[in-house]
Amino acid sequence: MVDNWTRRQALQRGGVAAAGVAGLGLVGFAGYSWPHSKPAGGTRPSASRPSSDARGVGTAGEVDSFVTRSDIHPPVISITQADGAGEAGQPPYIFIAPRGYLASSVGQSGLVIVDRDGDLVWFGSPIGGTPLNFTVQQYRGQPVLTWSAGYVNAAGITYGTSYIADSSYRVIATVKAGNGAETDLHEFNLTPQGTALITAHRQVSADLSALGGPVNGAVMDSIAQEVDVATGKVLFEWDSLDHVGLSESHQALVGGTAGSPYDYFHINSVALAPDGDLLISSRNTWTIYKVARSNGAIQWRLGGKKSDFDAGPGAGFAWQHDARMPEPGLLTVFDNASSPPEEPQSRALLLIVDTTAMRVTLKRAYTHPAGLLVDNQGSVQLLAGGQVFVGWGAQPYFSQFASGGELLLDGEMPVDDQSYRAFTFGWTGHPPGVPAVAARPNPARGSAVYVSWNGATDVATWAVLAGKNPSALAVAGSQPRAGFETVISVNSEGPYFAVTAHDVSGQQLARSATVKRTSA
Repeated sequence: MVDNWTRRQALQRGGVAAAGVAGLGLVGFAGYSWPHSKPAGGTRPSASRPSSDARGVGTAGEVDSFVTRSDIHPPVISITQADGAGEAGQPPYIFIAPRGYLASSVGQSGLVIVDRDGDLVWFGSPIGGTPLNFTVQQYRGQPVLTWSAGYVNAAGITYGTSYIADSSYRVIATVKAGNGAETDLHEFNLTPQGTALITAHRQVSADLSALGGPVNGAVMDSIAQEVDVATGKVLFEWDSLDHVGLSESHQALVGGTAGSPYDYFHINSVALAPDGDLLISSRNTWTIYKVARSNGAIQWRLGGKKSDFDAGPGAGFAWQHDARMPEPGLLTVFDNASSPPEEPQSRALLLIVDTTAMRVTLKRAYTHPAGLLVDNQGSVQLLAGGQVFVGWGAQPYFSQFASGGELLLDGEMPVDDQSYRAFTFGWTGHPPGVPAVAARPNPARGSAVYVSWNGATDVATWAVLAGKNPSALAVAGSQPRAGFETVISVNSEGPYFAVTAHDVSGQQLARSATVKRTSA
C-alpha cells in the first residue's frame, strides 16, 4: 500500500473555513503536556489525592457564585448559537470536566453539566483528583454518569480510578485496571454486557540503544483491558508491545529511563467496532488499530507508518484522539495534528473506511473558525441528523456543527481552562437531599428568597412559603425556575421561609428546610 501517512498532505480541507481570527495566545507546552501538579519528592500521589480547589478566584465574569451554594464556584461557560439554528432535536445538556493549565486558573476543577445557554445544572467535585472524560452512558439498562479522576503528569501519562454514578449522583461502582497494570484515565467505555473498556499501562525494561537510548532503558507499555464492572475481573487484555514495535512510533525518544519511560505508543481511546471487535487509538504512532476481541490479533492498521489503507485527499491524521465507528464503514476521529504541529489547525473528521478496497476517504472535516490548533485531547460525537459535537481538548472550546459544516453552537471556558472531552446528551437528575434556600431583605419591599437544587432537572417552578412562625408557613409567591439559582421576590418579611419545587404538571418534588431571614 502507498504510505500516505508519514508525510501529511498540504491540501485544502473540507468543513468550516477559518475566519482569520488571531491565535488565542494560550500558554504553550513542548510535546504532550497536560496540566499537572508536581508531587513532593517526585513521587506519584495516591488516587485519593483531592481535586484542587485552591485555584485562583478570577473575576466575576469568569467564575459562577451562588448565595445558596457558597461552596460551588465553577468557571463560567459562555455559549453562542447561530441565528435561526434552533434547538429542535438537540440534546438539552452539555457535559464537560473543566480544569486549568495553571494553579492560578479560575474556578473549581470538577464535573459540570450546563444547558444550552451555559447555565449550570450540576456541579460535582470528583473523587480522587483531576477529572477527565465526563459523560453519559448506559449501565444495566439505565443511564448513568461516568468519569475518571486521578493524577496527570507532565507527559500526559495518567493514573487513577473510573467511576459510575446513578441519576441521584451517587457513585454505584468504581473500576480500576487489573493484572498489576496502572489504570489510565484516557478511556472508560461501558459495553452492553456490563463490562468496561479501559486504558492502562505498565513500565517495561527495554534495550533502546537502536533508538539512541540506554541499553537498560524503560518503555511505557500501553494496555487495553475489558473489565467486568461488578467483579473487577479482567476478561481481555491487549498489550501494545506484543503487537506494535517501537519503530512504528512518531514520538521522538524522550527519557527512556526508569524515572521517565519512553511513551512510544500512548493509547488514548478504546471503542467497540460494529462487529464487536475493538478500535484502539495510539496517539504516538498516528494509528488506529482494529483488534480482534477474541485473541488480540491486529485486523488492520489505519494510519501511521504501516497503514493497510490508501488515503484519499485530506484523510490523513496525526497525534489523533477519540477514534469511534458509530456505524459500519464510518469513522470519527479528532485529528490534533499538533505537538509538534503537522498542520496549521486541528480537525474533527468523518472518514469513510472501505475495508474491501482498503481505502479511506474524507467525508467531512470540521474546523473551528478561530483556526484552533489543539496540542492534545479532543473528542468527536456524531449526533442525530448528521450533526457533530466537538470538544477541542486543550483549547477552551466545544462546538456543534450542522451536517453540512455550519457552526450551530460554540461554547467557551475561561482561557486557562480545558476539558479532555465534551459531549451533549439528555439527562434526568434526581439529586439526594432537599433544595438549598436563603432569604434576605429586599431593599424595595419584602424579601428576596434564593433557591437552588444542584442537579435537579425536573424543576419547572418554585413556590415560596413564609410566616412569622416556622411551623405555620403559607404560600407567599411563586416563580418559574430561572437558572441554577432562582431569586424570588415576595412581599412577606417572614422572618421564616421555605421553598417547594414543582415539576411542569405542578406536582411537588421536594421541600427545602425552613430558614430564617438574615441580613447577609
